Amino acid sequence: MISDLILFGTLMVNAGAVLNFKLRKGKEEAFGASLEPSAGDKVREFLLSLRYFRIFIALWNIFVMFLMIVFFSH
Repeated sequence: MISDLILFGTLMVNAGAVLNFKLRKGKEEAFGASLEPSAGDKVREFLLSLRYFRIFIALWNIFVMFLMIVFFSH
């Protein structure tokens, strides 16, 4: 069960890091007044931050593959 969750999380992070989304900012208020960031803004920031961690994500993938070979080869 926990291995399925780890694999699912790894695949979701990979998809977010690899896919090229066209992320646009929403409407901004006039006169520099900033609103509280919406859920869409937070998701957009998260997906953009994933692009900067591609090396870490690649190392994590190698680690998960190693664990799959070691623990599931029995």
